[in-house]
Amino acid sequence: MKFTASQIAEILGGDIEGDADVEVYKLSKIEEGEKGSLTFLSNPKYTPYIYSTKASIAIVGKHFIPEKEYNTTLIKVDDAYQSFALLLEYYNQAKSQKSGIEEPSFIAKSAKVLEDIYIGAFAYIGNNVSIGKNAKIYPNVYIGDNVKIGDNVVLFSGAKIYSETEIGNNCVINSGAIIGADGFGFAPSKDGVYDKIPQIGNVIIEDYVDIGAVTTIDRATLGSTIIREGVKLDNQIQVAHNVEIGKNTVIAAQTGIAGSSKIGENCMIGGQVGIAGHLTIGNNVRIQAQSGIGKNIKDDEIIQGTPAFGYSDFNKSYVYFRKLPSIVATINSLEKKVKALKEKYEY
Repeated sequence: MKFTASQIAEILGGDIEGDADVEVYKLSKIEEGEKGSLTFLSNPKYTPYIYSTKASIAIVGKHFIPEKEYNTTLIKVDDAYQSFALLLEYYNQAKSQKSGIEEPSFIAKSAKVLEDIYIGAFAYIGNNVSIGKNAKIYPNVYIGDNVKIGDNVVLFSGAKIYSETEIGNNCVINSGAIIGADGFGFAPSKDGVYDKIPQIGNVIIEDYVDIGAVTTIDRATLGSTIIREGVKLDNQIQVAHNVEIGKNTVIAAQTGIAGSSKIGENCMIGGQVGIAGHLTIGNNVRIQAQSGIGKNIKDDEIIQGTPAFGYSDFNKSYVYFRKLPSIVATINSLEKKVKALKEKYEY
């Protein structure tokens, strides 16, 4: 798919300096640009590359003034980074324009599938499933009975959506994600055997949620596991039964959240964080990577460590952690000197 500089400028509302008819068909970093590619310049430290890049078109800020000759067509915009991000989204949408139902695939007779949908080969859609308009169900996706899926949802290859799950509008669920598997519920019996507790709840995913590859979200024991509007989950995250994640919270890879914990809105949680069960984490909380959370956290806190405590306190303490062996040696030396002085002046 090719675009001219004039077409791109029209999309972005930018001004062209150079050949308005030059065409591009791919995207590139500015330092790796080649003929036929589109790039951008927003970070000043990459400015030298604008004079050497072979990219056919470069998006730059309106205030950029070249200091020497360059060989690319410029499109000047208010915000180069934001404009390039917009083009990435435009390009991604154009690239993923699929429609129709491929064979072989299975769609239960009781399923309700609206117009403009794409269903890839070997997809399975169970009884009483409803799927909104413009959804894209890629090959090898499994959708269990009684699942509800909204408009403009994308389920990439290999995603598994268990029964009773509800997914809102404009959600993206990446390959290998499993939504609605049984929660980890077992009760020990007198003879030491663990008896399974039936998990009869479901998972509710609200609008504009992104779920990364191989992330798992367990169904509730009773009620619902809930992922609120705008949540972004990275790859390989475990969300246990009856967890609730608040609006616009983002969580990085390999984080594990144990059952029945509640996470507030607008939180940022780093990678490999462990959150124990039945906790409440407030709004606007920041948790640094590899922290272990074993108690409730109030609104607006920034914490780090295992067990986690205040971020600034952690950084201050870390200075002493690193010096601990020398500190202990100093204390031992002082104790010996004090003991010697006591012995010297004892009567």
